[in-house]
Amino acid sequence: MRTLTTVAADAELDNVVKLLDEDGAVVVRDLVTDTVLQNLWNDLGPGLRGEQFGRDATAGTRTRRLSSLFARTRHLTPVVTHPLFLGAARALMQQPTSIWMGRERVQVTPNIQISVTQAIQIHPGQGRQPLHRDDALHLRRHPGPTSRVQIMLAMSDFTELNGGTLVIPGSNHWDDDRAPRHNECVPTEMTAGSALIFVGGVYHGGGSNRSDQPRTGLTIALDLANLRQEENQYLAVPVNDVLAYPEEVRRLLGYDACPPDLGWLDMQNPYTYLRRHETATHGAPAADSTDEPKR
Repeated sequence: MRTLTTVAADAELDNVVKLLDEDGAVVVRDLVTDTVLQNLWNDLGPGLRGEQFGRDATAGTRTRRLSSLFARTRHLTPVVTHPLFLGAARALMQQPTSIWMGRERVQVTPNIQISVTQAIQIHPGQGRQPLHRDDALHLRRHPGPTSRVQIMLAMSDFTELNGGTLVIPGSNHWDDDRAPRHNECVPTEMTAGSALIFVGGVYHGGGSNRSDQPRTGLTIALDLANLRQEENQYLAVPVNDVLAYPEEVRRLLGYDACPPDLGWLDMQNPYTYLRRHETATHGAPAADSTDEPKR
């Protein structure tokens, strides 16, 4: 049976991309610092405690889920912009494609965006989650190009006993007729602050928590920006909360146009609107890259 490879947080990006392409998942040891982890707990812990358990097997009847994370904390930048997560997502998904514009054939490269954010706390007594592919939301056919790269940050230790995420390595290469089975899974085992990075086409699911303590993870998905976001970030994160993040994260939250012509506002890149709003409410915005009109 194939296993999950663990790499250091300063591993070579090319190696991580290769592992994701082959196995569909990889564990990154100590992806964030203890300080970042504690800040996330301080911001998200109270909200998690106030959430109700889910109502079905997919959501988990002994599982708490907290969404709209970029509106609840200012400490996600080291997670979403980590070179091995964001870098792998760009390498796997931002592939050029050729289209005709009149008589000219041009190459267009899509960008990527934050699709869903959740803190997920699996409590003792929770059974295994049904195995699934996250890119099924977009009715993707398999095997095929990668349209989602996701991270599961361990906010507490992940073990086989407490429900560490189950993964079927290599299942990202299966066709759509082959059904996943739990006896093909391996559990994600990693310490708090480490992370599982996986592609949307790999079969996975939360494990059964047979311990006496909850298991908590934080997940963020990056999707191709020409696909609809799973979580509506424009309603989930108020504009003033978006402005608390650096430019790269603002654009990942959807305030950017996807080539060739998706997501514009008044025929301009929506980041132009965001900068105007920042100027109107906070004075001169911080310097960042120059925005060009949509055309």
